[in-house]
Amino acid sequence: MFVDNEGKYNWKKVLYHTRSAFAVLLSLAVLVGGGWATYHYANKAYIAYRTTDDYLGSAGVQDVMVTVPRGAGMNQIGFILLDAGVIKSMKPWRKVTAAEAGSKDIQAGRYKLRTQISAEAAFNYLADPKNIERTRVTLPEGLRLTEQWPIIEKATKIKPADMKAAEQNTKALGAPAWVPAKNAEGIMFPETYEVDDSPTAAELGSAQVRQFNTVITDLNFADRAKAIGVTPYNALIVASIAEKEVRGEKDLGLVAGIFYNRLKAGMPLQSDATVVYANNIKGRLTTTNKERAVKSPYNTYVNKGLPPGPVSNPGKLALTAAVNPTKTDFLYFVVVNPDTGETAFAKTLADHNKNVKKFQAWCQSNPGKC
Repeated sequence: MFVDNEGKYNWKKVLYHTRSAFAVLLSLAVLVGGGWATYHYANKAYIAYRTTDDYLGSAGVQDVMVTVPRGAGMNQIGFILLDAGVIKSMKPWRKVTAAEAGSKDIQAGRYKLRTQISAEAAFNYLADPKNIERTRVTLPEGLRLTEQWPIIEKATKIKPADMKAAEQNTKALGAPAWVPAKNAEGIMFPETYEVDDSPTAAELGSAQVRQFNTVITDLNFADRAKAIGVTPYNALIVASIAEKEVRGEKDLGLVAGIFYNRLKAGMPLQSDATVVYANNIKGRLTTTNKERAVKSPYNTYVNKGLPPGPVSNPGKLALTAAVNPTKTDFLYFVVVNPDTGETAFAKTLADHNKNVKKFQAWCQSNPGKC
């Protein structure tokens, strides 16, 4: 198109078309540039509008702990977030919560949020229960209620008096019907529990009993107890004593079998664990002659049969042993090495006394431990 009939370049045509192309490109540049400028200024205006009342996004600036109290309404939660620097104003918070009304709930608890995030991001974070900061309470096997309470108080701030009050209403906690109405000893299952920032005594107690119910259901505890000729509550008492006396699944089964043998023979159980409970002894299992003579229904040295209730809160292994006792001819046992838990068993009192001497020798070699 730029060549004439003689095959030579027509520079007038070249110049004409070049100017035309430049004009088109210039017009296109103006159009694009104007569009970009329009978008840029529109976006800037939008951000300015949004950030007047709200922050943008969920990245935030820094972590902040926020506690949502029980029974708090959306307005109260909004003001808590505002005071903590999480949201910028109440206007977008009210808009978000009004739009989500009835679809999502915010549970009481402690949350780790970010400062300077949008109201929508804050709401979505709080509406997910997985984001609640949990507190762990670990209760070892074999503790009595009064030994559990200080651990609970340290972890959750629940007062011992509140735990005691809650545990006196076993029905409200969900205990089996065969458990006495006012004695939760034995059913406050030892486990690690995750609770929210401010649990009540009733909530934690109910969680412990729920776990107890789960375990005994899995073990078919009541039916197994009936099959060996004891009530579920008496089997629980045996489990609570065995839990304090020995360690290990094998020894727990043997000790449960020995207790049933002694009960059948009309012999006193003579369990130091029951004497410890009767005397409210802490920190040791060995007992003195004076302690073994104390007048208490829990003292199985002076009373035949089982004590009136559990002496600890047993774990799963002890509960299993109580309804699946090892069949044995043994009538006696003694822990001969408390450090390792090594236990010696005997069929006769003479052999038992020999084993007791082994324990006494260990005590002499480990002053202060007995």
